[in-house]
Amino acid sequence: MCQGAVLKKASGHRAVVMAETGDIYIWGWNESGQLALPSRSLAEVGKTAAGEASGLKEDGCDVRTAEGESGGLAPFIAIQPFPALLDLPPGTDAVKASCGSRHTAVVTRTGELYTWGWGKYGQLGHKDTSSLDRPRRVEYFVDKRLQVRAVSCGPWNTYVYAVEKAEG
Repeated sequence: MCQGAVLKKASGHRAVVMAETGDIYIWGWNESGQLALPSRSLAEVGKTAAGEASGLKEDGCDVRTAEGESGGLAPFIAIQPFPALLDLPPGTDAVKASCGSRHTAVVTRTGELYTWGWGKYGQLGHKDTSSLDRPRRVEYFVDKRLQVRAVSCGPWNTYVYAVEKAEG
């Protein structure tokens, strides 16, 4: 894969690997968007980022379709059988990652927390129970001026260690 890559977390049917450069590679089962790829459950309710995924190719991925919000077929990926580079915002370097049963969390070098996947029990931390198939920054820590240092995802919850940001 890449020099300096370290397995950060494996959970159930998927794995997350982080390179020394801060890049994240992810593969395995994607039923609830936990790989940050369009998922079946979100495609069926019209909430997938399928519009962004229109360029998906059948190069080994289990690419399927479900009815999208416009009534047409929206692509989704049920299984990602090889490492795929996670698409975080530009300039965002990951330093820690964790997998729950169907959700994933990443801590960045600047202390931000990004989560995605199944959110039925609020485990994504976005003040609702929505599920996401794209990483989204958890604004709570930004609003409270906290820097996230560590994250650990349980089956249906997320534990975070955060400290106050230094002034300056």
